[in-house]
Amino acid sequence: MLALHVVICFIGLLAGAVVLVALCGGSRRPTWDAVLLLSTALISLTGFPLPSPPGTPTPDPARILGVIELLVVAVAALAIYGKHLTGAWRAVYIVSMVLAVYFNVFVAVAQAFSKIGFLHALAPTGKEPPFLIAQLLTLALFIVIGVTAFKRRSAVAAARS
Repeated sequence: MLALHVVICFIGLLAGAVVLVALCGGSRRPTWDAVLLLSTALISLTGFPLPSPPGTPTPDPARILGVIELLVVAVAALAIYGKHLTGAWRAVYIVSMVLAVYFNVFVAVAQAFSKIGFLHALAPTGKEPPFLIAQLLTLALFIVIGVTAFKRRSAVAAARS
């Protein structure tokens, strides 16, 4: 189960990169949108049955994030397939897709610090400055991506008018 979960995570990260590059360019990749939404939902669903590491607080933050991520995926799917990105739903789509990828990357960074020796040595508990700096830089990057996607959306909309 863990191997499948990891493969799905890599697919989700790849799909997320493609979707975000398209968003920052003011376009969409509908097939990649679907791959991102499906893989992100599967990441959460295949993660729920995995055992929590010893000492994990209750409730488990990973499972809470999984539920939040499923909600974000549901909102993105509604924006794309239910509301066809009309009106404000285009903005909802951008925000939810950026959030979905951000959550996947957030967990990837946390896993990197947990599993990669030299990173783990820098932040063995995940509360040390290197870990916090990495997560803050990740957050800053995704804020820039979100703002860029919104600006491109506005520029494309203005050009169509």
